Amino acid sequence: MKHFLCIACVLGCMVFLSCDHKDSRPNIVQSVFISEVETASKVGATTFTGKTKAVSEVNLAFRLAGQIERVLVKEGDYVKKGQVVARMDNRDYSVQLAAVRAEYEQVKGDAERIMALYAEGNVTASNYDKARYGLQQVTQKLKNCENRLADTELRSSVDGYVQTKFHEAGETVSEGMPVLSVFESGKIEVEIKVSSSDFVDIDKFKNFYCSFESIGKETFPLRVARVNKEANSSQLYVVRLMLVGPYDIQKITPGMTAMVYAEIPERESDGNVCVPSSSVLYQDEKTQVFVYRPDSCTVHLRDIKVQTVNRDGTMLVEGLKEGEKIVVSGVRHLDDGQKVNVLKMPSSSNVGGLL
Repeated sequence: MKHFLCIACVLGCMVFLSCDHKDSRPNIVQSVFISEVETASKVGATTFTGKTKAVSEVNLAFRLAGQIERVLVKEGDYVKKGQVVARMDNRDYSVQLAAVRAEYEQVKGDAERIMALYAEGNVTASNYDKARYGLQQVTQKLKNCENRLADTELRSSVDGYVQTKFHEAGETVSEGMPVLSVFESGKIEVEIKVSSSDFVDIDKFKNFYCSFESIGKETFPLRVARVNKEANSSQLYVVRLMLVGPYDIQKITPGMTAMVYAEIPERESDGNVCVPSSSVLYQDEKTQVFVYRPDSCTVHLRDIKVQTVNRDGTMLVEGLKEGEKIVVSGVRHLDDGQKVNVLKMPSSSNVGGLL
């Protein structure tokens, strides 16, 4: 009997406490952050992640086949236009040149004698023509061998930096096979990839600029250099942006990650407004937000319709008016008609509101 009475008392207390907690919930004052609703046309900035690329990047290759004797530069080295960067084993080409040079001297001597005799009228015109054309032929043959020997030295076609070394000394390469990759110094672009909707309006975008985490807060203006008219496999379009104005070519090099910012064209709002995605609540197959009423310091649910989800995390919605205030965080912990305490939004430089 005693055990039964104890159990009954405990259950009674639990029921009493749970009822008391339920009844007191509406009196809880929740602290919230609110934001004023703005029309879509007032949202005028967007960001892209980009990567720096050299404006001109060339692959240096020998114009003939053979074994590489020596590579004279390494990755990261600065090279000047015309500088020898690699050499090929020229033994076979030297032997061939020596043979053709000997042939040239013989043909040249014979041709000169015949031409002298022709001037005296002692040789026919036919023999004169054969000597003259024979000399021209061997002269071009000699020049070709001299060029081939010269081509055993690989020279840079631009002023720039060695980016990649594809082959080492001792390797055999075929004609036209890249040995080194060099990007032209002093000319850097930033490459971004944009969606089809941004591609359509790319000519209307303005005030492009970028920043680099490795450099700091400094920003660099950009202008559109060229746009690829064909989408890639991900249905994105490649846009190249030229760095405008002075910049340190020792700090900004190809391959760096950049944050690119741009002002987007103003769009007709059609009565739609932009709200942060954190303010939207999905429940009971409805899309809603909590609208704040300053006169009563309470929040009330409002049905909305989402039109578009923007890249920056905002949503274009119907059902709200410009200037109305909505709760932007913690919406799942609120009830319709609940009294709230409005907190001051932290500044962008006070991350987390810790200061």
